Order: sequence, then structure tokens, then C-alpha cells
Amino acid sequence: MPYHPLTPDEERVIVHKGTEMPFSGKYYKNSESGVYHCRRCDAPLFRSQDKFDSGTGWPSFDDAIEGAVGEVPDADGRRTEIVCSNCGAHLGHVFTGESMTPKNVRHCVNSLSLDFQPAAVPQPETAKAVFAGGCFWGVEHQLAKLDGVISVVSGYSGGTKENPTYREVCSGTTGHAEAVEVSYDPSVVDYETIARLFFEIHDPTQLNRQGPDVGNQYRSAVFYRDEEQKRVAEKLVAELKAKGYDVVTSIEKAGRFWEAEPYHQDYYEKSGHEPYCHIYQKRF
Repeated sequence: MPYHPLTPDEERVIVHKGTEMPFSGKYYKNSESGVYHCRRCDAPLFRSQDKFDSGTGWPSFDDAIEGAVGEVPDADGRRTEIVCSNCGAHLGHVFTGESMTPKNVRHCVNSLSLDFQPAAVPQPETAKAVFAGGCFWGVEHQLAKLDGVISVVSGYSGGTKENPTYREVCSGTTGHAEAVEVSYDPSVVDYETIARLFFEIHDPTQLNRQGPDVGNQYRSAVFYRDEEQKRVAEKLVAELKAKGYDVVTSIEKAGRFWEAEPYHQDYYEKSGHEPYCHIYQKRF
């Protein structure tokens, strides 16, 4: 396996067994989670959980990955050099008996001998929900405020036209509603919480309109993606009807969601205005 090319400073340390100035290395204060690899051959050497602040000015570890680091008596006869077991690159020195950690070992390493690779950040689990409740600008703006919501995209759903444009949807001939697709982390917020907010930021008793916006494209609708979403939507509609609301929200099986043109996305954030007909009203 070919080695990585080295800078003159790296070669001075790794090949010619030099030492970088204390407190100068880029990894001296690094506290991220991950693994420190050999700068020359990329072999994993040390784990971040074994790193500690020794106050000496060099990255210090009280343990190494098993078999990754070799120990060699130093030419001065007093210290023990540590090297990469894979390629022999000079790393630094190892000291014992200092009582700095319970393991009583300090691998004193040059940052120039290391290449840190951060641990992969786990991505949140993502679920999706689709709602329509009048002009998508306002629905998007209100639902995006909810903790656990990752993104809200304005678009079109519920019609027959492939890849519809805003002008075509506004004509009322495509069957699509102006809708939003909500991506959310179900470990933070559940579908029912989002659906409840949806029913509280628009008027579900208005048929084929929302405020001054009139037409089938402005209808109130829940586009369910599975039977659980359907059950929740039906439950919430039943609760509202029991409270005396004449709910006309349709509950439709979700088809393809078509993303709207870029100028429709984050409209109120871009314009600095507030929604004109999507105002929170507690209904539950």
C-alpha cells in the first residue's frame, strides 16, 4: 500500500523522529469523537475515548488500539519510543508511573504523526407527512416551527397531472391541492402532534377555500401514507366534530408529492411577512 505524501514538517517528525513544539499541534486540544490514524499509512492507532489532557502540550492517550502501536527503546537509553506497528512511523514516546489516569500510562504523540477521522454523526430517523390547508406558504411557515420537524416543502398533491406547474394547479383542472410535505424525527415529535397543529393553524370547516383563497386547490386535506396516519386523521376529525366543528377536511391516500417551484419555498422567511390566513387557534 503506498504511503501518503508528507510535508517537510511531517517528514521531520515521522521519518527523522523529530518533535513538534509543545502546544502547537492541531490535535492537542481536540475533543471530538473519532479515531486517530497514522498520518503516513492511515492505520488506526488511538481512540478518542482514551485521549486526556495531560497539560504537557502534546496529544496524550492512556491506551492504544490493540496491536497498533509498537514500543522501541529510545536511542538516548532513557525513554521508550512509540511507532506505528504497520509502517514504523515515529509517533512520540510512552511514559508510565505518572499517575495521570487510572491506567497510569501516557502515550505522548505528535499531532503531525496523526490524522484524525471523526466518528460518523448518526442521522435522525425521518418520517414524512403530507397536508393541505389553503395556500401552502402559510401551512409551511407554521408547521416548520414545531420541534422535531426537520423540513417542510411546499408542493402539490392529490391530482392527476404529472409534474404540475403552479399555473396549472391554480387553474383548478389538475385535481391537485397546494400541499406541504413535512419531514420529521419521530423520536422527537409524533405524527399526531403534527396533525393536531395542522388542524389548529387553518379552518377545517371551509370547503374548497381558505380565507380569501378559493378553489379546489385550496381544499383542506390529509394525505395519509399508511394506515396509522389514516387512523390518527380520522380520530382527530371525529374529535373536532364532537366539539361542534363541521369539518370538511378530506382524508385521502397519499399519491406522489410534487415539489413546487423554488420561489414558493420558505416564502414567508424570504419575504419577512406573516401568513394572512394561517393563525393558530386552539381547537382540541
